Amino acid sequence: MSSRDQILTAVAQNQPPLTPLPEVPTFQLEAPDLVEKFSQVAVGIGSRVFRVKGYEEVQEILFHDFKANHRIISRVPELSSFADATLLEDRNRHQLANVDLAIVEAHFGVAENGACWVTEEVLGLRVVPFICQHLAILLPKDRLVPLMHDAYASIGSAEYGYGVFIAGPSKTADIEQSLVLGAHGPRTLTVFLMGQ
Repeated sequence: MSSRDQILTAVAQNQPPLTPLPEVPTFQLEAPDLVEKFSQVAVGIGSRVFRVKGYEEVQEILFHDFKANHRIISRVPELSSFADATLLEDRNRHQLANVDLAIVEAHFGVAENGACWVTEEVLGLRVVPFICQHLAILLPKDRLVPLMHDAYASIGSAEYGYGVFIAGPSKTADIEQSLVLGAHGPRTLTVFLMGQ
């Protein structure tokens, strides 16, 4: 028996007894209005939040900051006249270096921390929300959950290859303890809360 096998055998024989997982208490969010709570938290961490009824309003708001010469990408079919979807194919991934704005849809948002859950299914390419200069997320108002506990319960049994919670624009305070936005990702995050 090799020394490796001896070590693994000793480890296997000396395992602590199994203990049951603890019961996780149920938490409640104090604010009954999830839209208001999400908006407050998201703005507090540097995002812009707009409440809109449809895609026309989204385009109208984005037209103020992004003109025809800006590079805008999105997989949202309703925005095909405003954004290019061809770059979101794997063979074009190296052409994403100078994307000004990426627009993605979120599966749901978390009121507690202003985070949006997105997966590769809605992104097209994993790098999209990190390589663009500015990011816009479309989030239906009725898909807000109060707490991260609820979020984890929602994604726990879901099938996805890659997923990420996105909250606020990219920021760091490592450099001389000064807050820097856009140091390693998008400089701005705009969340559109969609619905009546």
